[in-house]
Amino acid sequence: MLHKRKSLRGAGIVGVGAYRPHRVVDNTDVAARTGRTTTWIEQRSGIVERRHAAPDETVADMAVEAATKAAADAGIAPGELGAVVVASMSTMRQSPGVAPEVAHRLGGQGGAFDLNAACAGYSYALGIAASMVQVGAADHVAVIGSDKMTDIIDPCNPYTAPLFGDGAGAMVIGPRERNEIGPVVWGSDGGKRALIGHTATWPEYRDDPDLPWPTMHMAGPEVFRWVIERIPDVAQQAVAAAGISVSELDAFVPHQANLRIIDKLAQQIGLPEEAAVARDIVTAGNTSAASIPLAVARLRELGAVRGPGVALLLGFGGGLTWAGQVVRLP
Repeated sequence: MLHKRKSLRGAGIVGVGAYRPHRVVDNTDVAARTGRTTTWIEQRSGIVERRHAAPDETVADMAVEAATKAAADAGIAPGELGAVVVASMSTMRQSPGVAPEVAHRLGGQGGAFDLNAACAGYSYALGIAASMVQVGAADHVAVIGSDKMTDIIDPCNPYTAPLFGDGAGAMVIGPRERNEIGPVVWGSDGGKRALIGHTATWPEYRDDPDLPWPTMHMAGPEVFRWVIERIPDVAQQAVAAAGISVSELDAFVPHQANLRIIDKLAQQIGLPEEAAVARDIVTAGNTSAASIPLAVARLRELGAVRGPGVALLLGFGGGLTWAGQVVRLP
């Protein structure tokens, strides 16, 4: 027989942590490999530099670093985490997932699983983690976005190599007296899955010795148009689901895909002038599922968020997938 369900409790972000690899790669380096100029790269992406992980550095390594910092920020030991969720699109094995390894290295044996919704993955994972805390499945959940994009892109491709970087960001979600994470608004359009994806499947690569290592490709102009046409409505839905208006936002933290996209979305949504807009992409590049928590960490480091810290988080990317929610930043 099922036990009587407990009433829902509040959930909120109680800690934030970031890990940025040591190697800084500027546009001069990328331009030399891709046949483009530094001006071409910056004008089209807004990116000046990005971080690249060491060859022997893994998605799990970066996730552990970010989660350890987030736990310290939350005032708990890493081993006290009741669950670990890792959002990533660049893990190098089908099974097992990296989350159990991350949980083990953090000193825990709670629930642990991977989630792949590409660049929307962090908002997906955050929505799930908030629900876990609200229903009492765990007291503290580490939500980690960790991607080593350099493992899955062609370093000489002029359309992807300049955009992507490596890194990991994490948040600890814990109980609060009042809910500080709004309902997640999410969706997908698999009919457009070919716009962002790999050049070949693993069976195709296995069976055809002439195929190169599968790397990620992206139909940039089509993706740009889709984001500008579709995602502002998702933002409005997320704000409405939280029961607030856009004028009450203190910060906007979209997936760090492209500086032009970020600025266009901020304009379309109608953010108040005083709201902080995350532009971590300038020095971090596009880190896929890691981009939102890394951008949040940067805003906190800069002291850029004023007021009560009400922020709109908005992810979008391969699948195609999208997700967003309003949160209160710690």
